[in-house]
Amino acid sequence: QVQLVESGGGLVQPGGSLRLSCAASGFAFTRSAMDWWRQVPGKERELVARIYVGGSTNYADFVKGRFTISRDNAKNTVYLQMNSLKPDDTAVYYCNLFPAPQPYWGQGTQVTVSS
Repeated sequence: QVQLVESGGGLVQPGGSLRLSCAASGFAFTRSAMDWWRQVPGKERELVARIYVGGSTNYADFVKGRFTISRDNAKNTVYLQMNSLKPDDTAVYYCNLFPAPQPYWGQGTQVTVSS
């Protein structure tokens, strides 16, 4: 059974930083690309970043240069380092596999950027 447990969210001021973690289990983590997504209530979930098995990364334009996705295969964990946070970054952040043959969404972790 795939399990994805996000953590690290919280309240931060504009310009601040957070580091999100996603602890994964129940699948071959080292053979899966991993994504970070985010969702604001009432809006579609949007892809934030992706890291492939070989370490290549893709970022949404709205986070490029500010966020960094990384993975620790020994710990089955994917991270999202978020710097220079903006109020528009406020959302629930989720990790997931890519490709995902079915939804594996966890509870997510709330990020709130506000003064």
